[in-house]
Amino acid sequence: MKKNISHNNPYELFEEWFTEAQQKELNDPSAMAVSAVNEQGRPTVRMVLMRGYDERGFKFFTNYNSNKAKALIANPYAEANFYWKSLKKQIRVSGAVEKVSAEESDEYYNSRYRDSRIGAWASKQSQIMENGYDDLEKLFAQYDEKFDGVEDPPRPGHWGGFRIMPEKIEFWEEQPYRLHKRFIFTRDENGDWQQDWLYP
Repeated sequence: MKKNISHNNPYELFEEWFTEAQQKELNDPSAMAVSAVNEQGRPTVRMVLMRGYDERGFKFFTNYNSNKAKALIANPYAEANFYWKSLKKQIRVSGAVEKVSAEESDEYYNSRYRDSRIGAWASKQSQIMENGYDDLEKLFAQYDEKFDGVEDPPRPGHWGGFRIMPEKIEFWEEQPYRLHKRFIFTRDENGDWQQDWLYP
């Protein structure tokens, strides 16, 4: 192990930093910027909420017809960046992307507030609203009526999760005079994590 890297496993260090962020970051400590490359070879980035992580990777959920989902399906590789201003820390995660299982999507979908579940039916994510915001409100009302009396509306087929499966996880911590601490875990061909310090 190289000097001063305190963990052999990046997930253990992520959990330590994320737990601290949950205690100190006022708004959405699970927020991450996810970048991908679309079919035209152009970069695209969105802020999303990370909705779970384990040794397989980091999950988030979206409309599979959205621009970001289309980019991830066309080029299934992404980077995500967590930045916690209150901690002066950030983490970059990069790797291949896969859709999560239907069971995982169902589990998270069913944990959401009912109105959020109705919203997943109503939103034609990334498409133009011909008549402005009224279009969304009307569609929400239609689906709310369709599922009137239904305590648990089913998950629409166009909505589900992605998992970023890290090949690299980079940690950055602010230091005085811009001499920041920056180190990276890289997964080798055997699935083991190699560690290196990076110049800031």
